[in-house]
Amino acid sequence: MTTMETDRRGGVAADEAGNGRTRPLAKVVAYAALAVLSLLFISPLLYMLATSFKTTADAASPVPQWIPADPSLQAYETVLNTDGTPVVRWLVNSFASATLQTLLILVTASMAAYALARIEFRGRGVVFAIIIATLFVPPVILLIPNYLIVGRLGWLDTLLAVVVPGAAGAFGVFFLRQFFLGLPKELEEAAFLDGATRWRTFRSIVLPLSKPALVTLALLSFLTNWNDFLWPVYVLFSPENQTLPAGLSTLQNANAVRYDLLMAGAVIASAPVLLLYVLAQRYIVEGVGRAGLKG
Repeated sequence: MTTMETDRRGGVAADEAGNGRTRPLAKVVAYAALAVLSLLFISPLLYMLATSFKTTADAASPVPQWIPADPSLQAYETVLNTDGTPVVRWLVNSFASATLQTLLILVTASMAAYALARIEFRGRGVVFAIIIATLFVPPVILLIPNYLIVGRLGWLDTLLAVVVPGAAGAFGVFFLRQFFLGLPKELEEAAFLDGATRWRTFRSIVLPLSKPALVTLALLSFLTNWNDFLWPVYVLFSPENQTLPAGLSTLQNANAVRYDLLMAGAVIASAPVLLLYVLAQRYIVEGVGRAGLKG
């Protein structure tokens, strides 16, 4: 019996020693694979940034150059100072439309999601099923109906045309409902016992606890509006009223071979988005993780 126990302990010690030797190697392999994947994802951004500092001739060269031979700010000066391409105005328009639509989505989606998650009423499941069904409708199908509605309201060629139509989305309702279902009901019940109304409970307890989900939805909504190209092209006509993606397309039409201008515009469009993601990545991971806890 003593011999068997000694052999068993020796085997366990040998296994632990072996695992201890293989763990550093596994970490090195994992970190190396992550480094390669990160480089693959980052390389297009790095090349875009490098091209924006190239001269017109270097940018059009068939031989790729990761480091500009003669770094220049000519592309940025041309993009920012040309009268026909008011990039700063486009940037302000995009930021205003994306921010306003994001705020509207947070308001409408949070209230609808809370009602579907916590308030019992007849037909609640049917209402939620209809909202989810709209996720399967291609957005391009709604292009003409939305255009006619916006035209009847007199919003064509205004920022309202790119803010209001997308202010009530099914994804936001679904995403926040899943998150609200994961919150403990005891906190809300305690608030009701203390005399809090449904609205006070929602505003003072549910929303503060839902900060990760709200930040995640806000960033996704902001990116959707910021990157939207097709809808602004249809409803915005004046050059000064264009958003950034629609406005930058004119650079390609007017300067088909000016890759330095295109890359400079792309850098200007990407910088705010990358900054927002860096600031909000912690909330995104937490929000997405907790939203999937309950169905």
